[in-house]
Amino acid sequence: MKLVGLSATSRSQLSRLLRDNPPIVTPGGAATVLGLTQAIAARKLAAWSRAGWLVRLRRGAYVPVPIESESPDIALEDPWAVANAMFEPCYIGGWSAAEHWGLTEQIFGSLCVMTTKRPRDRKPLLRKTRFELHTVPATHFIGLKTVWRGGTRVRLSDPARTLIDMLADPALGGGIRHVAEMLASLLHDYPKEAAKLDDYAAILGIGAVYKRLGYLLQRDHGDQSALIAACQANLSAGYAKLDPALPADRLVTAWRVWVSSRELRAAQR
Repeated sequence: MKLVGLSATSRSQLSRLLRDNPPIVTPGGAATVLGLTQAIAARKLAAWSRAGWLVRLRRGAYVPVPIESESPDIALEDPWAVANAMFEPCYIGGWSAAEHWGLTEQIFGSLCVMTTKRPRDRKPLLRKTRFELHTVPATHFIGLKTVWRGGTRVRLSDPARTLIDMLADPALGGGIRHVAEMLASLLHDYPKEAAKLDDYAAILGIGAVYKRLGYLLQRDHGDQSALIAACQANLSAGYAKLDPALPADRLVTAWRVWVSSRELRAAQR
């Protein structure tokens, strides 16, 4: 599909609509900017999409095609801004936030989005970008920073909040081994963030976080005595696996955490 020319009126309207570089264009937004009814605005957006000047993400949501593009078959210019518009209220978290803060050198092929929404498709592919959506309650929107992506304000978890999310669900960090590496990076590169780990864990009240954090700290960072003591003081009843995705056959009673025999042997070396 190639770009098709527009009439002078359509060019003027489209220019007005895209003047502020919105990450996503919707009928409601177009109606407000252009002074049209929402039904007429929806038809115009559909026509501009057919002409190749907008790309449809889903019903009622489009992204602009850059003026220099020769084809509408484009990747998203800024997936963070698109995520903010598509899945709000949300924040960028997990491995994507870890990449932003330099906590990992791993390359992840998708964008991790924490949202209050409960979508049917949790791994949508939008214009060559894979989004991975994880539902969290609005009360868990703590420890967030705001960054500008073009003209869009996007929230993401700060370094300590990022680690807490990954300790609650190690899959958000690519597994507990990577989470342990990112914990080491945080303690080394962002030492002031260490105290926040206890603060956020206490607010969120997820018992498995203290168990996994305490175990990893005692295993790898024995100098973090204050934080280790905080984890011990807040151990909840019951047991948790160090990584729910991995087999575990040995219980570390001090931390009420199940680990694999291989992991335990490695920790004791």
